[in-house]
Amino acid sequence: MDFVLTEEEKKTLLQVARQSVTSYLEGSTFEPPRPTGHLLSRAGVFVTIHTTKGNLRGCIGQLFGKANLIDTVKEVAISSAFHDPRFTPVRREELKDLVFEISILSPFQLAKPEEVIPGTHGIYLKNGFFSGLLLPQVATEQGWNRLEFLDHGCRKAGLSPGCWQDPDTELYTFTALVFKEQNPS
Repeated sequence: MDFVLTEEEKKTLLQVARQSVTSYLEGSTFEPPRPTGHLLSRAGVFVTIHTTKGNLRGCIGQLFGKANLIDTVKEVAISSAFHDPRFTPVRREELKDLVFEISILSPFQLAKPEEVIPGTHGIYLKNGFFSGLLLPQVATEQGWNRLEFLDHGCRKAGLSPGCWQDPDTELYTFTALVFKEQNPS
């Protein structure tokens, strides 16, 4: 991915994610800093929340940026913490034990299955009304090879494994700039 952020910009986005969730829990208003530099960019963003023990606690994102990175991270962090249907909403007492990770997505590229490189590419599969996305780091975290990654992408889309072989299934790849908190709280 050609997109870059400075260490300070990454730190700012991670602070925005955490403070957005904290303020939401407290019922207070959080005004993030005004975006400058690369933070003015628009891109797809996912915020993944793990416990300090490594368990997934929420992950939601936007495929395409509708606003600057700061506003997108703020919105997506709140969705990840409180609206991921797989989990109960985050509670205040959990905050100190959560780690925020941000993935900024490159533009999607139509691809062939043999072009997918697990650990480098994320995948987005679409067939009719069904679609699913897996971030690049998921294949590495799970130890999946290309075929396993593609089949899990099909499952994520609500389709049968092997759907990527169907001529009606569109397969897109993307890369991501991924960074997370080193010392949360």
